[in-house]
Amino acid sequence: MTSEQSSGTSSPQTIHQIIIQPSRGWTSLGLRDVWEYRELLYFTVLRDIQGRYRQTAFGFTWLFLQPVINVLVLSLTFGTVVKVPSDGLPYPLFSLAALLPWGYFAKAAQRSANSLVENMQVISKVYFPRLIVPLAAVLSGLIEFAASFLILLVAMLVYHTPLRWEILWTVPLLLVSILFALAVGLWLATLSAMYRDVNFAVAFMLQALMYASPVIYPVSLIPERFRLFYYLNPMTGVIEGFRWALLGSGSPPGGIFLLSVGIILLLLVSGAYIFRRTERNIVDIL
Repeated sequence: MTSEQSSGTSSPQTIHQIIIQPSRGWTSLGLRDVWEYRELLYFTVLRDIQGRYRQTAFGFTWLFLQPVINVLVLSLTFGTVVKVPSDGLPYPLFSLAALLPWGYFAKAAQRSANSLVENMQVISKVYFPRLIVPLAAVLSGLIEFAASFLILLVAMLVYHTPLRWEILWTVPLLLVSILFALAVGLWLATLSAMYRDVNFAVAFMLQALMYASPVIYPVSLIPERFRLFYYLNPMTGVIEGFRWALLGSGSPPGGIFLLSVGIILLLLVSGAYIFRRTERNIVDIL
């Protein structure tokens, strides 16, 4: 007779089981799972930031060196040699205000596109919402954006450019850049998991998109009859918005920009659903 029987009492135990199954249908994007794993998202972002500058001679100093070097190269090449117009602004300020959102978007989209392939060893061994991987790649670029923003503020002091209250518009404009980078990253990450060629094509695609955006030249150089299609590129409105908010150049985002934001939302939702469906058998694909 056991001790429980001798005492006449019983101690039933409740066993909790967690069953991990592939998602079915199009009803859920798994956002609740991402929220439950938010601490993992935080540590993944932190790991990406730390790993990016590990074993480098200058360490986190590269956060400030990269935007400075980019501005110097663009200013020397396009501002001094080619003499590209800059709407009456000093070319270093003109280019830096554009590199601020563009640099963030390009790096975030590229890292997000390659995120699944680069983390396939972790993905194949441990369960967690796969959406965390490209999302962390996008969010980790914000530290570089902050460093570039500080460089721009210093440049504005050097050129005696006053701060404007419109600078607050950079927050929603940055949010648009984040959503666009995530939308592009989700689509490309899904494709790169199936076709490794995408990893090689991403750099060329981003370079072409940079020349299709007013990074090194003003929108005023685009013929009037083409500007409607030109503004469908979401980064055109974002870059012009940054120049307007920070330097007072050009005009604030208008109706066409809202249309481009709608395109971003369409790409984001469709990309998230495609990514979610691919997540079912992502381990077999990778």
